[in-house]
Amino acid sequence: MPLSTLPSYATRPATGEYLPYYQKYIDQVPEGDLLAALESQLETTVALLDRFGESGGGLRYAPGKWSVKEVVGHLADAERVFAYRALCAARGEPASLPAFDENAYVVEGGFDARALNSLMGELTAVRRATLALFHNLDEARLARRVTANNAPITARALGWIIAGHELHHAMLLRERYLPLVV
Repeated sequence: MPLSTLPSYATRPATGEYLPYYQKYIDQVPEGDLLAALESQLETTVALLDRFGESGGGLRYAPGKWSVKEVVGHLADAERVFAYRALCAARGEPASLPAFDENAYVVEGGFDARALNSLMGELTAVRRATLALFHNLDEARLARRVTANNAPITARALGWIIAGHELHHAMLLRERYLPLVV
């Protein structure tokens, strides 16, 4: 059976596979094939970001909020962290993985000093790596757990979280940032 047709990619993870905090992301992912959603998201998100152009990369919808560039950098960083956690789960990592402070990562990322196109290229590369990982995980490896941020989570749940996290930020970009583009 091709891995993209595995039941784990067609059904949402059970609530016991992740912390309740992540429900808001998982709920945003449409029913259907997770891998297909991850693939189509990339095209949709890049098209959305293209609407900002380089001049819109520094837009913030309110004081103290991340710029468009910082959102893109955050998406790449968070996806890397979630995919690493999925890799650790799939490979049976016994060690507990640390939390990550997304706000500190954004500050340290220096994303506003970069071109928006560069950040979009990085996000694309990260997503392609995520897809390569998930395209090659079987049911047994998707069901494995790792402890991250002091809580168990499955590789499968992390795939759904990656998709939902991007959908969450894409919605914010459309609703709060895009109206500021002139």
